[in-house]
Amino acid sequence: MTLTLASTAFAHAGRIPKKYTCDGENVSPPLTISGVPKGTVSLALTMEDPDIPQFAKEKFGIDVFDHWTLFTIPPSTTEIAEDASSVGKEGVTTSGKTGYTGPCPPPDHEPKEHRYFFRLYALDAELSLVDGVTKDRVLAAIKGHVLATTELMGTYTRAV
Repeated sequence: MTLTLASTAFAHAGRIPKKYTCDGENVSPPLTISGVPKGTVSLALTMEDPDIPQFAKEKFGIDVFDHWTLFTIPPSTTEIAEDASSVGKEGVTTSGKTGYTGPCPPPDHEPKEHRYFFRLYALDAELSLVDGVTKDRVLAAIKGHVLATTELMGTYTRAV
């Protein structure tokens, strides 16, 4: 089996429903996990937006906006429920908040449509990190421990 991440709320490369954005309820979408490889000790999940406007890149000195980081997810997890807050440990977003921050692209800057990448990592170790770390800290900690990875991408455009 191949490690797979999917959602019942949107298809890969499909539009993320408004409910899961700053224009809606701003809750995390439901996710399903399958094909976790043998030897997996924990899972980690990130969500990022690489399509941030140039002004934001310059102002904040970033290349992507981190929307969600979860780690130390049990390998037996097959579903991360909508509005999940108790699965594993939570990292901080680029805005400095712990937990999920939904898509919210600025409607008056290009590109108007943004892509949101959910990446799931199967790890051969449990990370000894605490809640509130950055995505970069999680990615540094998983180096050398990734058994498999998969990706789910959704898009969102805000109305002007």
